[in-house]
Amino acid sequence: MTHKPEIIVMMGGQGVGKGTFSKMLMARHDFDHIEVGAILRTAPADSDIGRTIASGNLVPDELLFDMMRERISDTRDTILDGFPRKLTQAQWLVKNYAQTHNVHVLYLHVPTDILIARINKRIREGGGRTDDANPDVIRRRLELYHTVTMPAIEWLRTAPGIKFSYINADGDVRDNFAEIVAALRP
Repeated sequence: MTHKPEIIVMMGGQGVGKGTFSKMLMARHDFDHIEVGAILRTAPADSDIGRTIASGNLVPDELLFDMMRERISDTRDTILDGFPRKLTQAQWLVKNYAQTHNVHVLYLHVPTDILIARINKRIREGGGRTDDANPDVIRRRLELYHTVTMPAIEWLRTAPGIKFSYINADGDVRDNFAEIVAALRP
């Protein structure tokens, strides 16, 4: 039997640590890393994508699907950070990759008040992004997370061909990472 490439899907609210844990996983294994937000933030501020992101809204599905098709490898292990964000995207991922890849969703859960504190800390320490600087945009992003992304996460919990792990990520980073590593063991 041939080896099916892995797709690890990092899901959770803004400030949960998706980027941090992705980097930690990449230090242990040679993963491709598709950080959707970072890719989208390279769009010019006056473009449709730039304006969409600046307002705290989500980029249209078809644009993201094209981007994912171009970047997800048929042979290499991949970490998805920031995709899927909504139910239609989760369904697209399962439809297009659950047969050809081992797809493992890591849902990193942190209470909203801690997410806000982490975003504020990121800003204070100079690591904040432009979309972190506006409190209204932060509120909008967290509102979208609860109303749009949580239904996708709930659907993925029982989606066919998907392994799903719930990680309580509000503790010590090393302890949380050990739980992630344990969840990824075959």
